[in-house]
Amino acid sequence: MTKLSFAAVALLASPLGAYAFAGINNAAPINAADVSRREAFGKVAALVGGVAGVAANPFPAAAVPSDETPKVTTRMGGLLEKYQDGGRGWAILAPSGWNKFEGEVGAYDTKWQDVVDNTENIKVSSTPVKSTTTSISAIGEDVKEVGEKLAAKRNAKLVAAEERLTEGILFYTFEFAIADGTHQLLQLSVNKGRIWSLDANSKEKRWAKRQEMYQNVLGSFMPKLS
Repeated sequence: MTKLSFAAVALLASPLGAYAFAGINNAAPINAADVSRREAFGKVAALVGGVAGVAANPFPAAAVPSDETPKVTTRMGGLLEKYQDGGRGWAILAPSGWNKFEGEVGAYDTKWQDVVDNTENIKVSSTPVKSTTTSISAIGEDVKEVGEKLAAKRNAKLVAAEERLTEGILFYTFEFAIADGTHQLLQLSVNKGRIWSLDANSKEKRWAKRQEMYQNVLGSFMPKLS
C-alpha cells in the first residue's frame, strides 16, 4: 500500500496549510499571505496524488482494530438530519437548521455553519490519492503519533487520538485545542481513491455544548453509500 506524504495530509487538515512545507526537505518557508487556500489545496492534491511528494518516515507499527464499531444513527431527538451526496457518494447526519454551503474550491466540498455563530461549523473535504492507497494507515499506523505531528503543524494541543473500523473503513479521529481558541474534532479516512477530511469546530468556551453532537456527526459519516 502506498504511503501518503505526511506533509500533504497536514496541509489538507490545517487552515494554516501554507506553513506545512516549511522545513521539510529543505523547502523554503511559505508566507501564508501569499498562498491562497485554493493554491494550498492544489499542492495537497499534487503531493498526495504522487505528482510531487515528501517521503513520510515510517511510524511504529500498531495493530489495525479488528472489531467493527457501528456507524452512529441517532438523530439526537431531531438535532441531526440525514444528508446524502449522491454525486460524490457519501452520507452524514448533519445539524438540523444550520446553513449549508456547497463547494468552495480549495477549502471544502460541503460546509454546515451555525446560523448565529459562524465559528461553529462542520466541513467535509476530499482529494484524490493513488489507487494503491486504500487506508488512512498509509500516513502512519500509530494514530497518537500521527496526531502529535498534526498538532505540531497546527499550533495545537492534541487532546485525544482514536482509531475505529466501521463498515470496513479505517477512521482516525483527533481532538485538538488550537492556540487561537478553537476546539476541533478532525477525522480522516480513505475510500474510493480519495482521502476524506471531516472537521467540526467551535470556540473553546462552547465546546462542552457541542461535543456530543459533533461526536455523533463524525461517527455517522460514511464515505460511501450503503
